[in-house]
Amino acid sequence: MKTQFIIFFLCITCIVTAQDNNHKSSEVVINKFIEGTLLLPNTVEKPNLVIIIAGSGPTDRDGNQNFLKNNALKKLAVGLTNRNLATFRYDKRIVKQIRKGKVDKNMLFEDFITDAISVRDFFKNQDAFNKIYIAGHSQGSLVGLVAAQERADGFISLAGAGQRIDHVIMEQITKTAPMFTEDAEKTFAVLRQGKTTTEYPKALEAIFNKELQPFISNWMQYDPQTEIQKLQIPVLIINGTKDLQVTEAEAQILHQASPESEIKIIENMNHVLVTIEGGTLENSKSYNESARPLSPEVIDAIVEFIK
Repeated sequence: MKTQFIIFFLCITCIVTAQDNNHKSSEVVINKFIEGTLLLPNTVEKPNLVIIIAGSGPTDRDGNQNFLKNNALKKLAVGLTNRNLATFRYDKRIVKQIRKGKVDKNMLFEDFITDAISVRDFFKNQDAFNKIYIAGHSQGSLVGLVAAQERADGFISLAGAGQRIDHVIMEQITKTAPMFTEDAEKTFAVLRQGKTTTEYPKALEAIFNKELQPFISNWMQYDPQTEIQKLQIPVLIINGTKDLQVTEAEAQILHQASPESEIKIIENMNHVLVTIEGGTLENSKSYNESARPLSPEVIDAIVEFIK
């Protein structure tokens, strides 16, 4: 089960404090599921806070997985804090479970929303920050859309899908394995009813493994276009033209569902927020190249939006 989970999802305690010329870093425990890193700028007494939510898979606070280290979310956090914004980024609960060898087989998509709301409320209940913004990357965009609906002052989507997850997966299957399109759609039809099935192509085992089906079914209940329409706060949608996983068309779908939102399409930026000048090979390699700098435009766009 743990292997399938990893394949598919491609009380405060400050325990360590460090400081450099630009910011102070604190390790923060929110609850038994969530802990992360809070960066505070040295030059602002009551800064705005950006809560950063990671994307799909067992992704840690820095944006990394076991065999992929790009530090995208760490670079994002440091870049924003160097521009006088406080940031908090945290490990997804599955990261801690994997480290302890105890993955919860009954985990649902809603658990990630619960965690994001817990983080939001923890910091909102303090008087340390001016305003609180939620920034969700990839799958974290949808998580953040729901968590931002109460008590947040703004929302930022970073490479977030505009379609429901079953529609996204069906598009990918149609493009890469069209022979499975009909069977995959039949499987999703069952999952939409909240049921499980063993009638699916074995080649799609990593997606439709029966133990994963409740998670997918729960995830399918959340439509990004519906959730973004519930927001009564400023919204910024960011996507790159070199994103291999979430195309800029997905950003446009979100923007159309929320016409008052701001949208920023960054030329040559990919899914891990770095600039790609070459083709697919360079793009794919960048997922495991932590030395690559973040696209400066993504930092600029967020800072200007919050200003």
